[in-house]
Amino acid sequence: MSYRIITISRQFGSGGRTIGKKLADELGIKCYDREIIDQIAEESGFDKKYISEKSEYVPNGIFGTMMNRWSYSGPTNEERIWQIQSNYIKELADKESCVIVGRCADYLLGDRDDVLKVFVHADNKYRAERIVKMYGESDIDPEKRLKDKDKHRAAYYQIYTDMTFGDALNYHVCLDSGAVGEDNCVEILKNIFN
Repeated sequence: MSYRIITISRQFGSGGRTIGKKLADELGIKCYDREIIDQIAEESGFDKKYISEKSEYVPNGIFGTMMNRWSYSGPTNEERIWQIQSNYIKELADKESCVIVGRCADYLLGDRDDVLKVFVHADNKYRAERIVKMYGESDIDPEKRLKDKDKHRAAYYQIYTDMTFGDALNYHVCLDSGAVGEDNCVEILKNIFN
């Protein structure tokens, strides 16, 4: 199998973004993560912070979002963001080899044979320690931060893909970054990609 694109879905705090960036550097290709938000902002005119909040999280819970999508006579802001994001990710995959972190890229590029779909996860202890180290202390308990972020990502993924976030059947490779280590995850993916 010859891969050109790697998509990385990840649990919050698992190091998926870091793994993606290191992997792209090792392979000599680009990694797209927050750059996608920049592109959406440019095309939509929305503020980057607004896009960041709306483009990975379901604002009103699953039921509210479903009601908005089914009963609204025009596209919501979330739907506009989704459409721009979808188009941009597909354009990236058409023009170059790259790593794409998050944004349901595994689903959006799921019909392609040249995409390696990866899910990075770790246990709560590892992730809680990592988010405190990476992002600092917060008034919110690290375990609650993890639970909230994971819940929002799972709901967003479910709404837009109709699949279960983190289900191994949706990916080619699932890696436990806490058990395997970030650098080993990079090496494993590099070997599969080459």
